[in-house]
Amino acid sequence: MTDNTAESFAPDTRLPADGYSGDPEVRAEWDNRYADRQQLWSGRPNGALVAEIAGLTPGRVLDVGCGEGADAVWLAREGWDVTAIEVSGVALERAAGHAADAGVTVRWVHAELTGAALSPGSFDLVSAQYPALLRTPDAAAERALLAAVAPGGVLLLVHHAGMDTRHEHDAEFDPADYVWPAMVAALLDDDWTVEVDEQRPRVAPEGGAGAHHTDDVVLRARRLR
Repeated sequence: MTDNTAESFAPDTRLPADGYSGDPEVRAEWDNRYADRQQLWSGRPNGALVAEIAGLTPGRVLDVGCGEGADAVWLAREGWDVTAIEVSGVALERAAGHAADAGVTVRWVHAELTGAALSPGSFDLVSAQYPALLRTPDAAAERALLAAVAPGGVLLLVHHAGMDTRHEHDAEFDPADYVWPAMVAALLDDDWTVEVDEQRPRVAPEGGAGAHHTDDVVLRARRLR
């Protein structure tokens, strides 16, 4: 779909050696969460991703919040040129190991989305599956998602339905702190067409954190120009 290149990426697939780009408290929070368990997620690709990209021609993809790398490895196996971004160094180490075991190539970026040096309009697909993107007054994360998509490319943003509402049993979680699909959809202008914007039953891999969620909110939008 596009022959744009991201010149800021190193030509090899080793974990980045130049440190982390982002808030150190965010990194520490997620490192601790991953370190608490030998495996946090199921190890299988997210169902909405598999369903929504069926029929797309593989090109350059950005996997936002790649975690332990299940989506990134699956995408690489499907012929995509994968760049995966993650705040947790613990998760990236695991992801890199899974990619090596699978014999696939992935570019790893250790950064928050808003701190990564991504060339604008570089990706034919930007996939954000249940991302924990922090909300800011300038909508930096939302705009970073949109800016990464190449003309003709697709943004796929999937989240757990109902997460944008505060629940009494989860006093430590404030949904007002995070970005939700409706916030991204609100920024789409005439340069975009919305292909999917709906709530549906979740096709969930067995096991892993988050398996108790039953419904997804799926936003898929194509950048026209």
